[in-house]
Amino acid sequence: MEKEKPIQELLKFSIINIDKPSGPTSFQISQFVKNSLKINKTSHFGTLDPQVSGVLPVALSRACRLNEYFMHKDKTYVGIMRLHKDIEDKVLHEVIKKFIGKIIQLPPVRSRVKRAVREREVKSFNIIERDDKDVLFETQVQAGTYIRKICDDIGKEIGGAHMLELRRTKASIFQEKDSVNLYDFEKAVEEYKKGNESLLRNILIPAEQAITTIIPSLQIKKSSIKQLLTGKPLMKADIFDQLPQEEIFAAFCKDQLIGIYKKSNENNILARPEFVYN
Repeated sequence: MEKEKPIQELLKFSIINIDKPSGPTSFQISQFVKNSLKINKTSHFGTLDPQVSGVLPVALSRACRLNEYFMHKDKTYVGIMRLHKDIEDKVLHEVIKKFIGKIIQLPPVRSRVKRAVREREVKSFNIIERDDKDVLFETQVQAGTYIRKICDDIGKEIGGAHMLELRRTKASIFQEKDSVNLYDFEKAVEEYKKGNESLLRNILIPAEQAITTIIPSLQIKKSSIKQLLTGKPLMKADIFDQLPQEEIFAAFCKDQLIGIYKKSNENNILARPEFVYN
């Protein structure tokens, strides 16, 4: 259904999975997308340091308001850690095990967040390959985990180590294999300006489609659409289905997104809107 939308409608509520190169900031990439498409607003889901490459989802226009639903999901990275001393593989593996699970981190001095000790979870940290003192690894972590800090902390146990390179291969539902590099993005925009929208359409991910992959949804009655789009709370008379078990869910009328709701304990009110697509 989304593919049949006019391209201008898609540009108002879509996400582009950009393959960020090393060098520019995440903000610069977001602004580049905005200026190229000549739209009013863009935002990225999860900042990458300038020297880090990989998956950088960029939301277009009203999809920027969905930031909170995507940013706090797990991330996967592939990187190279350089050891400062010779160390046996067995010892390295044993030290790495100490950093899998719940860990305590203090964000780096140059980070954009408040420097306060916080708990994060490292789901996995696997060595893919080793070439002398260079260790190629893959790690899946909770959002907000600093990989550079993990490498540094591992180094403190074995005589020194630092992160040499890093690439994000997955952020929430967005994967490296589905990302588009800046060259192909520019090419799609140029073709769009010439009247050929097929390349651009292929890289636009409708926000409705994306949101259903991370939160549950239910169907509402067509007769309730008008009032719900003005921000009315969700009542039992508005829906066909039972509420999902999860606290946050999306409400649709067929393929049309009405809003994203949070359950309420108030009498007769099932949920209140956090986002309404009006």
